[in-house]
Amino acid sequence: MKASFEQLDNSKDGSFLFRQFNLAYFDAPYHFHPEFELTLILKSEGKRFVGNQVADFKEGDLVLLGPNVPHCWKNDGIGIENSSRSIVIQFKEDFLGDKFFENIETQPIKSLLDKAKSGILISGKTRDRVAREMIFLLTVPPFQKLLGILDLLNTIATSKDIEIIDNQPDKYDLSAIDLDRINKVYAYVIEHYTQDIHLETAAHLTNMTETAFCRYFKKITKKTFLDLVTEFRIKHACNLLTTSDKQVAEVCFESGFGNISHFNKQFKVFTGYSPLNYRKMFLATI
Repeated sequence: MKASFEQLDNSKDGSFLFRQFNLAYFDAPYHFHPEFELTLILKSEGKRFVGNQVADFKEGDLVLLGPNVPHCWKNDGIGIENSSRSIVIQFKEDFLGDKFFENIETQPIKSLLDKAKSGILISGKTRDRVAREMIFLLTVPPFQKLLGILDLLNTIATSKDIEIIDNQPDKYDLSAIDLDRINKVYAYVIEHYTQDIHLETAAHLTNMTETAFCRYFKKITKKTFLDLVTEFRIKHACNLLTTSDKQVAEVCFESGFGNISHFNKQFKVFTGYSPLNYRKMFLATI
């Protein structure tokens, strides 16, 4: 899977895009674009990838993403027709003019858009209200959609039901060339992190030697390529530990680790807990 830059054509649909998808599975690759995006999952489940953050998603998942934040929703498998449904709204920051969000009345929305550069998960009553309005807006004329988008953003901006997804937004402030290169690598890791990952393949995606790639990747991301792979595997393991009753050995191998000893060591490095203690700690909070 190759990370792709998504070119959106605003000229046909005005200053924003408002789309509904009814698919057997979400087929959009790991991608990025300069527009903001508000995505509501109406029906489906699987894994949501935002930057290098991975989490389970299901019906009702609602996320606001800022410009150039790489993302995708991947299903656990291919379902029947229309088993994966979503509504997606995309717009640029200046879709109402260069200075619109500089007005005092729109400062809460301006603050929200700044936070969206880290990705925002919306939950609770706010999610329910926004979801109902997004469904309603599917059926109204363009001008009412425009007013509705402002109301949606204001509802989210004035809510406490929000959570930052990725606390490292600076890594998306890269040149177009660097962003494209790095996200090709992320896309490869996302597709294969529970299987074998090859440094040679990652280097090839950036047209570099393995040595040059390792130096380049560390310079751009402030982490090694192995660190990235391990992060995805540990996050996958965390999900399995908290959402299933699988044994640690099963979690280890399903997350892409080759042996339990190495898994236990890396899990403690990244989380501060052993896998069993992590599960016990989670169960104690629910």
